[in-house]
Amino acid sequence: MGAPWRKNAAIKSFEPLKEEIRTDVLVIGGGMTGLLCAYMLRQAGIDCVLAEAKRIGSGITGNTTAKITSQHGLIYDRLLRSFGAEKAGLYLQANETALRKYRELCSGIDCGFEEKDAFVYSLDSREKLEKEIAALDRLGFPAKFAEQLPLPFLTAGAVEFPKQAQFNPLRFMSAITEGLRIYEHTAVQELIERTAVTKDGKIFADNIIIATHFPFINKHGSYFLKMYQQRAYVIAVEGGADLRGMYVDEAEGGMSFRNAGELLLIGGRGRRTGKKSRGWRELQDFAEQYYPEAEEKYRWAAQDCMTLDGVPYIGKYSERTRELYTATGFNKWGMTGSMVAAMLLADLIQGKENPYAALFSPSRSMLRPQLAINAFEAAISLLTPSVRRCPHMGCALKWNDSEHTWDCPCHGSRFGMDGRLLENPSMGGLKK
Repeated sequence: MGAPWRKNAAIKSFEPLKEEIRTDVLVIGGGMTGLLCAYMLRQAGIDCVLAEAKRIGSGITGNTTAKITSQHGLIYDRLLRSFGAEKAGLYLQANETALRKYRELCSGIDCGFEEKDAFVYSLDSREKLEKEIAALDRLGFPAKFAEQLPLPFLTAGAVEFPKQAQFNPLRFMSAITEGLRIYEHTAVQELIERTAVTKDGKIFADNIIIATHFPFINKHGSYFLKMYQQRAYVIAVEGGADLRGMYVDEAEGGMSFRNAGELLLIGGRGRRTGKKSRGWRELQDFAEQYYPEAEEKYRWAAQDCMTLDGVPYIGKYSERTRELYTATGFNKWGMTGSMVAAMLLADLIQGKENPYAALFSPSRSMLRPQLAINAFEAAISLLTPSVRRCPHMGCALKWNDSEHTWDCPCHGSRFGMDGRLLENPSMGGLKK
């Protein structure tokens, strides 16, 4: 059924590229990250072209739950312990800046922007919540402990972030495309230095931003080692409760909630892509138990790139590449992450200092426990006998019974029953 964001979004269509053109900056990928990068660069007076393989907003952005918040689970206690107070503070500052920028832009756009408080709840650990409150107090952020929640089950409480936001991402995207040079149905088949080769044209650029969700160039950056993808499910029901806020479980595989007009969005139950899952059935069972009068109107799935340390990769694609940039690994928080990326990359391309550059640098240390897990998963998949193998790096594909697709547990590529490519980093479909 898909997400409800497309209803009344009226996204303009753009012609495919059928010539050779030149530009200062080429952005590859027409999701929220790519569109915001192109928008920020145009605002700075820089000539920019965006190339999208399908339609803008047709990928991950169209399947987001569209929360604009600097509250990313119980991340700040972990960041303090892993990076120290300075970097933890910079992460908070970057995302709060992104929230303010959305508030500024959305003030002139009819995109359903609403201020909402955000909550991270725990089913059984008050201690985790209190540690997060203490971390935020140290960083000077006015978080609160919420004892009572309007959720239909008992919790140990929640960490409350005041004045966060939610919106309709596609209506927002539709508005900011005005004046941008966009080519749809223009897949980049090859990059030769700073020239992008498409089916019917070429784009010569001084700088290139790869904003394709999962970066597709394997010979630089080692993204196939330092990221994996996680798939989660969402249903939207009519007749559920008005929860007056945005909620997410602190536990891995927990559930999230927000309202969107008359709809209640119930999401979560995330698993590594390619792992077994009951898909929407778990969410439907929940809705039947707690909201028996509610009627399901929409259902969809989302896919998220997960990094080694919980912080996105934004900046130079690798230490060895010049004029090549990327933004990826938003760890389920792609709306604020996209805005942080756009502001940071616009500064880097203009040669400006940015206080967040080192924190988000894709070339920071890979020595994290998740690296060993990613390598193990890849090794197991590569050694698994299977006729169906992913063209990206040869991993054995797994059948997704909920969505009737072939999914890669290594890096998250997904394919339809007919072999067509649904999700990158693979650059093409399955061979027949």
